Amino acid sequence: MYTKIRNLVILILAVGTVHAQPVEKGVPHTLALQRHADISHLSYQLSFNIPKEKDAEVTGTATISFVLRQTISPLQLDFRQDSSHVLSVIVNGHPAISDVRNEHIVIDRQLLQKGKNSVTVVFISGNESLNRNNDYLYTLFVPDRARTVFPCFDQPDLKAVFSLALTVPAGWTVLANAPIKDSVIGIGYNLYHFKTSDKLPTYLFSFTAGKYAVASKYGMRFLYRETDSAKIRLSVDSIFGAHKNAIAFLEEWTGIPFPFQKVGFVALPAFQFGGMEHPGAVQYNAPALFLDEGATREQQIARAALVSHETAHMWFGDLVTMQWFNDVWMKEVFANFMADKVTEKLLGHDIFQLKFLLDHTPAAYSIDRTPGANAIRQQLDNLKDAGSMYGSIIYHKAPIMMRQLELLMGKDAFRAGVQEYLRRYRYGNANWDDLIAILAKHTSADLVSWNKVWVNRPGRPVFDYEYNNKQLIISQSPEFGTGAVWPQQYNALLLYADSIKTIHINMTGAKFILPLPHQPTAVLLNSDGMGYGVFPAVFNDRLNYLQDPLVRSTACINAYEDMLAKKTVSPGTMLTYLMQSVQKEKNELNLRMICGYIGNVYWNFITPEIRNAQSDTLEQVLWTTMKNNLNINNKKILFKAYQDIYMSAAAGKLLYDTWQTQKAPDSIKLTEDDYTSLALTIALKTDTANTILQQQVQRVSNPDRKARLQFLLPALSPDSIVRNQFFKGLSDINNRRKESWVATALSYINHPLRQKSFTGSLPTALNMLEDIQRTGDIFFPQNWLNAIFSNYQSEEAWQAVDHFLTTHPGYNPMLRAKILQATDNLHRARSL
Repeated sequence: MYTKIRNLVILILAVGTVHAQPVEKGVPHTLALQRHADISHLSYQLSFNIPKEKDAEVTGTATISFVLRQTISPLQLDFRQDSSHVLSVIVNGHPAISDVRNEHIVIDRQLLQKGKNSVTVVFISGNESLNRNNDYLYTLFVPDRARTVFPCFDQPDLKAVFSLALTVPAGWTVLANAPIKDSVIGIGYNLYHFKTSDKLPTYLFSFTAGKYAVASKYGMRFLYRETDSAKIRLSVDSIFGAHKNAIAFLEEWTGIPFPFQKVGFVALPAFQFGGMEHPGAVQYNAPALFLDEGATREQQIARAALVSHETAHMWFGDLVTMQWFNDVWMKEVFANFMADKVTEKLLGHDIFQLKFLLDHTPAAYSIDRTPGANAIRQQLDNLKDAGSMYGSIIYHKAPIMMRQLELLMGKDAFRAGVQEYLRRYRYGNANWDDLIAILAKHTSADLVSWNKVWVNRPGRPVFDYEYNNKQLIISQSPEFGTGAVWPQQYNALLLYADSIKTIHINMTGAKFILPLPHQPTAVLLNSDGMGYGVFPAVFNDRLNYLQDPLVRSTACINAYEDMLAKKTVSPGTMLTYLMQSVQKEKNELNLRMICGYIGNVYWNFITPEIRNAQSDTLEQVLWTTMKNNLNINNKKILFKAYQDIYMSAAAGKLLYDTWQTQKAPDSIKLTEDDYTSLALTIALKTDTANTILQQQVQRVSNPDRKARLQFLLPALSPDSIVRNQFFKGLSDINNRRKESWVATALSYINHPLRQKSFTGSLPTALNMLEDIQRTGDIFFPQNWLNAIFSNYQSEEAWQAVDHFLTTHPGYNPMLRAKILQATDNLHRARSL
């Protein structure tokens, strides 16, 4: 559809019948289409003067050069600030009146000319996306936030080259997309000029400046603020190595050398995302990169996967960029998909299969099972709403879809098609229809029909089976709606009294029929984790003793989804099954999944009365299993699960003594971060919060981590008035700049042991959502909702949600969907 609209606009322009676009807030798709057709050969010369004082104004100059195809309408520059931030405008050498309205600087067409044009704007930057701290800042512009900082054409299909100059306080280090060309050392300041960048969309233009340590290796440059010498010693070489390995793999798989001028990255405290793929200036959340001697194997794998994800973006998203943010999922699915391939090479096929399942399937299900589920590809009329498109469907269902597509086409044909796509659109833009057209040349499969259900439709299939007339009949039907069939392939286990048999299932229609002379005692569908949908639960003790951990994980996931679908498994039965499984499971990845499910069922789905009755038993199971487990990583996972669920005074004393003496249980290595987490949990469950947390603040040496803990103190106060005052303070945007800190604080305030005093504030939290979406980064609306609603199960809480949705019939549909997603467990818990 988007391709047809784009072609129609180009055709209209060709016959000269275009009318001036209305000046609307955001970046409407119609405006983006017209500008893409009109503007070419785009470049930016940008300079920013960054003062030492965090609250002082950042001033800048932007000279935007471009070629215009025609001048029949005014030109709209995107700038989401009021007129006081525009100090002067010069168009083609002539001063112009500043016409600033509805988030745009409007340039009179009389000042423009067909062919080459230049617009220079002197401005005061907005602070929204500068992420300013006392001694560092960083820009984060995805998806449409560049226009909050400088005037630009803020749309992904107007790629440009950027020439940047930064004036920063003396002693600050800088990093940007391109290498430093030269520098001037002044009195109290440094001026840096950067070389001209490669072609980039505005959302990938980025820089950071501040007090950083610097490391270099393999021609790469790394900035960081970590001060823990052990973390630095144990992590820096591994971080460089992960980048080197990922680049080598992606160059070989794509057939295209690293496509940008340099490799550079920065580790940022409390970064909003796991990472962001700015070429030459990749940003990472520091805790994900810096690990210490207490890190588990899974954390090390997760770090390598994160680095691989951001590195894959250099080809998928950066080299070839989507035309419009309705296809933002394309860059994310390929980044995850290629990161998974790097992980497979590092770990081997079997471990990778398990990790892929556990990384993606539960997360995708958590959204796709809800009434707020969205298709992978969504409609987007204005770029200001693009942030609402991000979520688990893009990051987790899409890689599952892509793996099924690779199965359908075959690995070699799929790779050949992707390589052709990258070569054809390199340093340009493309959409999903362009990719599908290329892939279709490399396969005889019907990709059009396949695309309709996998990409353009939300939801999951529900699978069932029956044995009839010496045939095993497997069927599928949509969880919501009618008529859809998800073509997919996966394995199943046939369990007999004395044997187990594996069969392959290729579901091309609503039914799959397999001649089978003997009826099995049970059938475990999706035993290899390749499929997607709701599969029948199978409780068979033999599964727990099978050597393949993948089979055990799929059985557990199937049972959990069966419970939520209210088919055959109750929450009580599920908790009993999980307690049995946790005692037998030796695989680290599976054990983490089981412990996560235990926490979910324990806090969200069994009643408080049953929870109180079973807490002592569950504490004993986890503690005993931890003591008896020989694997050090597994011990730590079980200790964390025990910390999460404990309720008894005896357990509280045991954990308090562990925190107070800094002596962990035998063979478990707890770090400063672990002791901070333990202090927060103890504070949540006792009346000594202020004493414990103040002591922990004194123990923390890193200034960034100390600031985080101090921020959380009022959210852990035993006084509900203090906690509610903290929440009221979040109405001020300045108090929610550190979004990950805010989400953590809200999760403590809304913990089941504390939420009763907050329930009356749920309507206020929902009313704040539009402002959260307007002022926050892309994941903040969902994180805000999840932090608040994840652990509620009361009728009163649901009534607050239902009343809000009922009384806001015209509410933003994307935000409405996110509310339905975040409150789905609350809705289900009331009836389970």
